[in-house]
Amino acid sequence: MIIVSYHSEGALAHTLPALVRELHDGDELIVVDNGSGDASVAAIRRLAPDATVVESGHNAGFPAGCNAGAARARNPLLVFLNPDAVPQAGWGEAIRAPLANGSGWAAWQALVTQEHGAAVNTAGNVVHFTGVAWAGQAGTPLERADLRRREVGYLSGACFAVRREAFEAVGGFDASYFLYHEDLDLSLRLRLAGGRLGLEPDARVEHDYEFVKGDYKWELMERNRWATLVRTWPGPVLALVAPALAATELAIWLAAATGGWAGPKRKATGDVLRALPRWRRERAAIQAQRSVTPAEFAQWLDGDLSSAYLGAAARIAPLRAAVRLYWRAARALLNRSA
Repeated sequence: MIIVSYHSEGALAHTLPALVRELHDGDELIVVDNGSGDASVAAIRRLAPDATVVESGHNAGFPAGCNAGAARARNPLLVFLNPDAVPQAGWGEAIRAPLANGSGWAAWQALVTQEHGAAVNTAGNVVHFTGVAWAGQAGTPLERADLRRREVGYLSGACFAVRREAFEAVGGFDASYFLYHEDLDLSLRLRLAGGRLGLEPDARVEHDYEFVKGDYKWELMERNRWATLVRTWPGPVLALVAPALAATELAIWLAAATGGWAGPKRKATGDVLRALPRWRRERAAIQAQRSVTPAEFAQWLDGDLSSAYLGAAARIAPLRAAVRLYWRAARALLNRSA
């Protein structure tokens, strides 16, 4: 079990005792502290005295912290847990189960709840064919949610379990993401390599979650959306969605201008332009490992605008219908050429 901490003293006071109760003999608990200025390290040593504490001395970012923890782990299953994601009773048994029950999944996530377990935070994340991504079924009351054990679009980093050999085969998390969409990027690279991604609904964590964005978050989310598109979308998929990407870019610029975050969007655009040569090199290496067809990759991309996080766009019925029609036609072309 690997946790990355950054000024997380308060969150760890809830998470660590609940997590320790779920551990078995032989389990590893590794907490990577990314240079917290609070008393996080002292809290870790007090609340989980058997944990291995890795002090990085600086904030290297969430994915780099995850990789540092994974490098110290030895068990065949790696479980990455946010410091504010509190395991519920039975989580330990359930999160291990897909490793041995014949699921065939390369990686899986827990059911992540909010509002004291009354609602879903994510029951498997969703990625649109334009690279926009969101938490699946967020806010849905638990009794109305789809809680089947099933494959999903991509996995939430709030509680991300992955077979060690699969993690190492794709090179782990990409540290350059720093924060946001690193779980999307890793999920899609696992899928490109032939891995399947699942939801284990019996493993539950309660996430202290707020959908709040500051300037830096907007910048990183937009930069990393483009990083994922450029690096992981197979060529035929990228070519077919190019017109939609251009339209989406215009729409996001409009949303940024009217929403007061044009500055972060401008910075993200500069970041993208500077990073393109590196991303193209990384794309070549990632696509060289691809073992699925473009059509197989595309089947897990969403063709609707179903998230409330998308604002007005999700409420315009003709726009949603047009987007669905576009994606249906694109997938038909991919299937025909498969």
